This record gives sequence, C-alpha cells and structure tokens, in this order.
Amino acid sequence: MEPMRLIEPKCVVCGATPVIKETTHWFLPLGRFQEKIKNWIESQKQWKDNVRNFCYGWFQEGLEDRAVTRDLDWGVPVPLKDSKGKVLYVWFEAPIGYISSTKDWARKIGQPDKWKEYWLDPETKLVHFIGKDNIVFHAIVWPAILMGRGEYILPSEIPANEFLNIEGRKLSTSKNYAVWLDDYLAKFPPDPLRYTLAANAPESRDADFSWRDFQNRNNNELADILGNFVNRTLSFVEKYFNGRVPVPGEFDPLDRQAVEQIESAPQKLSRLFERFELRQAAYEMMDLARFANKYFNDQQPWNTRRNDVKKCATTLYLCLELSRTLAVIMYPILPFSAEKIWCMLNLPGTVERQRWDEAGKLKLSPGRLLGNPQILFPKIEDAVIQSEIAKLEVIAQGGEPIVGEEKEVKEIKEELKEYVSIEEFSKLDLKVAQIVSAERVENAEKLLRLQIDLGGEIRQIVAGIAKVYTPGELVGKKIVVVANLKPATIRGIESRGMLLAASVGENISLLTLDKDIEAGAKVK
Repeated sequence: MEPMRLIEPKCVVCGATPVIKETTHWFLPLGRFQEKIKNWIESQKQWKDNVRNFCYGWFQEGLEDRAVTRDLDWGVPVPLKDSKGKVLYVWFEAPIGYISSTKDWARKIGQPDKWKEYWLDPETKLVHFIGKDNIVFHAIVWPAILMGRGEYILPSEIPANEFLNIEGRKLSTSKNYAVWLDDYLAKFPPDPLRYTLAANAPESRDADFSWRDFQNRNNNELADILGNFVNRTLSFVEKYFNGRVPVPGEFDPLDRQAVEQIESAPQKLSRLFERFELRQAAYEMMDLARFANKYFNDQQPWNTRRNDVKKCATTLYLCLELSRTLAVIMYPILPFSAEKIWCMLNLPGTVERQRWDEAGKLKLSPGRLLGNPQILFPKIEDAVIQSEIAKLEVIAQGGEPIVGEEKEVKEIKEELKEYVSIEEFSKLDLKVAQIVSAERVENAEKLLRLQIDLGGEIRQIVAGIAKVYTPGELVGKKIVVVANLKPATIRGIESRGMLLAASVGENISLLTLDKDIEAGAKVK
C-alpha cells in the first residue's frame, strides 16, 4: 500500500507521525517494459507456476515506474551530478552486484575479460535460487534493467521456493527462533538435515520443519531403509563371501528388474534435479532403496547361500551394484553418507568425481576386496529430540518483550573495591547456567536478551555483550551467573540474574568452564 493512503500513520520505531516532504528521485521506467517482460515470461514454459503466477499478478495491476534512489545517509551514493544525499535502492544495485562480483573474480584470477563468458554469452544459463518474496526483483525488475542495456543475458530459470516455518511458527533469526547450523552440527551429522529439508522443500507451498519429522526421516527412512540395505548387504558379503564382490551368474526375472532399476535411476533423478524438483528427487532416491530392500528380501540370500550359492552370489552382486548406484545418485542430497558408501565399497577416487551417466551401469569387478561395513545413520533418541523442541518452545514463549519499569544499565567502575567478608561473599548464589537462546534487544546496540537454564529452571537475563558476542555463538554455552541478584527491568525487559565476564574497555570475555559440568551446579 502507498504510504499516503494510510489512515493516521505512525512510525513503528518511535511512534511519531510521519511528515510529508517533497523530494526528487531517479526512476526505473518499469512501465514501458511491461509488454516485453510479459512476453518473455510467457515464453518460459518450464518455469514454476508460483513464479509465473506471481508475475502475472503484477502485470494485471500494471507495472509502474519504480524509484531507484533513496534519501539516506547510508548506501551506495548515486554517481551523478546534483545527487548529493541520494543513494541507490538496494534492489536496484544488489542484482548488478552479480555482474560486478563476476568481474572482480575475473580480475583476481588474472583474466579480466572472462566475466563476459558468463554475462554476454547467449549459451550461458543464469539460474536464480530465491525465496518467493524476491520473485518480483529477479523476474521483473532485474530483467528490465538487463533489457534496458540490451547486451546481457536474461535469467534462464528462477526456481523460487515458498516459505519454510519451524514447528508451526514463522522462522525469525532476529528473535533467535531458528535452528542454527553451528548448534545443529554440534549434535547431529549434516546429512539427516539435508535429507529432511529436501524431502520437505517448500517448492509449491509453505512447508513446516519439525524436530519429530526430522527424527522420523532419520530413523524410519535413512536408517531403516537406506542404511539398513547397505549395511545388510556389506555385512552379508563380509560374512559369506570373504568380503569380496561375488561372481554373478545368469540373471532371473527379479535380477533383470534390479538391473532396470539401476539403469533408469540416474536419468530419472537427473530430470528431476534439472527441473529443481528436490522433493520428488529425494522420494525417488529413497524409492530405489526401498526396491533394493525388497529385492534382497524376495531373493532370500540367507536361504540360497545353502542350496544355490550361484544365485546367492548373483543377488549379492546386484545388491552391491545397487549400493554403488545409490551412492552416486544420493550425492547431491547426502554427500557425506555417499562418500561413506563409496569407502565401504572400496572404490577408487571419490563419489564427487564420478560421471553421472556411469551410475546406471554395472561396474563392479568380481573378486574386488570391499571395505568394512559401518552404520550409516545412527538412530536419534526421543529425549534428544524433546530437548530441541523444548528449546524452541522457550524461545517462542520469550518472544514478546516483558513490559515494566525501565532502568538504566549502570557502568561498572573499575577502581579497587572494598574488602568483603566471607559471610558477605557467601550471600551470592553463583551457579552454572546454559544459554538456551539469545537475541538482540531492539534499539539497544549493546544488549542481548538471554534465556538460561539453571538446571531445570529457565530464566531470562539481559547482558551488555552484543558488541562482542553474536546470538548464534552463545547458544549452548555454559556460563556463570549470579542467580540471586534482585530482578531489574532493562529497556522494558525483566532481567533475573547477571552473567559474569571480564572486561578491559570494549573487550569482554565471558566467564566459562574449563570442563563440562551440569547446569545448576553451584560455584564456590
């Protein structure tokens, strides 16, 4: 909505009534590009419906000329005469940065004209991976800029996704309501998250990430289907074929069906990846693992090893080939696990260096010594998942500021304090606390709001450490706090405790532990 159409507008930051002022700006004449952009988008039949439909909505309203400058004291200055105090609007200059960064790269590698191979060659394919809130800038505004110049290529694909929520709530990094990667990797391997996100990608509608779904994907699909098949195959070969690739015999109908699955899988997944259909690609990848498990069961090698060794050898040979094919086709989604399978098969090189079209061929040499089988995907216990759910719930509950009397945060004087008796010191209740969540306090550059666990009790404290610590690096840390400090209200937020830290000027260092101990432990 245009600001001038608002009834009784108020500034969300200070509450004041905006003042209307006359100013001068430079504009992108977007309106004159409407037909050209519309015809171009209509020719992109392969684009996702959500992208095309979003653009059609703008065309229906009619494209209007768009200001590309702002009256701000920060930003990229307009490089023209009579433009003092004007800066470029971020969504005008940011896409141009795609080109300038390529130019910078070309200059750094000593080939200053190499950028032209990417931006001026009509054979180049330009793909923008974005969220739906950036569709207009990449599918309408940015192409209009490129069309205005004429010599540059236009985007080939814009596979915009919808939004991903977390546990039914909107993801918010500013409120720390998110799953932070460093925190995740301290507890879980990367591939289960990669698979969960791919299998639940918000390709055509908003999707929701939940820790229970993450656990189910890991335990019921990655572990019980994919991991189980690879492990049972390698373990069986190790036990009954001396850890070497068996020599296959003639193929029966089920064997030929397995070969057909191996041959068709790479082409099937490549088509999906080329269309950016990650959800379906994840499903097809796991479906091959489902087939592989069924093939193993239907061929019953535990029986044929006693009464038809040749048939058993053929079954296990094809199971190893299925494992090899799985390793290659799962690499885009599960790269770390794919490399583990490659090592277990004792194959040369890495999965990353394999040719995709070679994944559909029978390539294993009979008699080749295999590596040691190992568990690909350990199962995740309920208690671990419940802890992650509880952490997000605490953050969600503490998301709204607590209204109360505001007090100043007093500076700590650094002169030598008076001596205190042991009796006076013993009045302080010093405890170990684990930081559960952290977020910046709005309009306070030094303050962070922390949710801390004191061994079963969750508290909120406010600390002046935002200049030296980011919220992401604090979550999970164990610190020492004064637990019985009288509650105070700082910037409208109640603080029930104080963390301990050393400081010299602007340099601050938290008081932490040299070895792990449970939250709530008393500090003496």
